[in-house]
Amino acid sequence: MAPLLVRDLMTRSPHTIGVTLSLADAAKLMKKHKIRHLPVLEGGALVGVVSDRDVQMISSISELDPSCILVEDAMTQVPWTVAPATPVREVARLMAEKKLGSAVVLERDKVVGVFTTTDGMRCLAELLGDGKAKPAPKAKKVKKA
Repeated sequence: MAPLLVRDLMTRSPHTIGVTLSLADAAKLMKKHKIRHLPVLEGGALVGVVSDRDVQMISSISELDPSCILVEDAMTQVPWTVAPATPVREVARLMAEKKLGSAVVLERDKVVGVFTTTDGMRCLAELLGDGKAKPAPKAKKVKKA
């Protein structure tokens, strides 16, 4: 049996956000689409990733207004990236070891997907249930940077 690859399970065409938008914008986008990770783009290039944890941390500080904080000021500047052909077992092992919530999937320097712990758990549930993993649903729209 061929190994499962990230491309088989990743969330394709993920929602993204631009560096100059606010954390409040990021929070709205995450809530609307029920997601927890947004690749951050500048001029079409990946420059970071912002998570719901980043938004919650800033929002919990009463002196800070998320509508006045730019995504670029709160994002992880060096997101972990993988190729679509990376075996899921390698990604899952590293995510567990490094306690990572997501991997941005790049192909020729273009964001083509996101593989999250939710995608990994979906895979695990399917494998334990009937031995077949189902791909993640596709995102409906991509927010331009």
